[in-house]
Amino acid sequence: MPTVVITGAGGFIGRHVVREAGRRGLTLRLTAHHTQVRAGVPGTTVVPADLTDPDSLRGLCDGADALLHCASQIGGPDALCEAVNARGTAALVAEARRAGVARIVHLSTAAVYGRGTFRRARPQDLDRAPVSVTSRTRAAGEDAVLAAGGTVVRPHLVYGEGDTRVVPALARLLRGLPGTVEGWRARVSAVAAEDLARALVAAALAPAERLTAPVYHACHPEPVPWHTFLRAVSDVASVPWPERDLTLDEAYDRLRARGGSRHDLDMLVTDHWFDGDPLWADLDCAPGAFGERFARYGDWYRRALAPAEAG
Repeated sequence: MPTVVITGAGGFIGRHVVREAGRRGLTLRLTAHHTQVRAGVPGTTVVPADLTDPDSLRGLCDGADALLHCASQIGGPDALCEAVNARGTAALVAEARRAGVARIVHLSTAAVYGRGTFRRARPQDLDRAPVSVTSRTRAAGEDAVLAAGGTVVRPHLVYGEGDTRVVPALARLLRGLPGTVEGWRARVSAVAAEDLARALVAAALAPAERLTAPVYHACHPEPVPWHTFLRAVSDVASVPWPERDLTLDEAYDRLRARGGSRHDLDMLVTDHWFDGDPLWADLDCAPGAFGERFARYGDWYRRALAPAEAG
């Protein structure tokens, strides 16, 4: 079976990737710097490696058929983001090329596009305009991957077991607003972690002729209306769905009074809809529908959000 190196194996998405790769019976070589990783699956090796220390990457990719780079630094000191996302990725890619790895797949983010309104947006039609250090350095990491002939996969919102960012943040926002905001009519691209993992592993194994683009968006083919997404969140977070609808200005005022900002609402009131069809077409697979996928994680989210709710 092919040998696949997976970085960030202990992270939110990395754990799903390891599970999917194990299900396929692949020989795995895992790295995780901050989180303890257990081999778990027969034929799996855990290798100590640190993206901030290029010497620790030496030999990591020897004999490997593919590299699935899922590790990243999100937030934290600017210097650490630069060391991990930009220089660390460049060093990892250089090591993969030295070892003759045939396929490099890099998990990135649609946040590299910055702010704006996006409707069925395709990678080839968009310019990157990152507004945070995290996104800027992740874009720099993309450059190293693309220069090496690798494949970049950009999801927007990812939800599922292990999510500590997306749904918890939405639950906090719902608790702070006494109503919907202009009906939550805007649409958003999202993907379940298990579907994203399936796409990443499939991209690492696909014959070269199947991958027709260097950059893909990873999301459900159809965007999700925010009122659908937020109703699902309100259910798992035990937040009553309000009967009142707020104007945007009313919502901004309410958030400011609670220490929030205008930016907290921006993504929820404009379309952030990315075209994910090429990824699924090239890989000849399809993700599950939002309602079905989110429902599968309902009990997990209820347990995860319970301490915050009680507090």
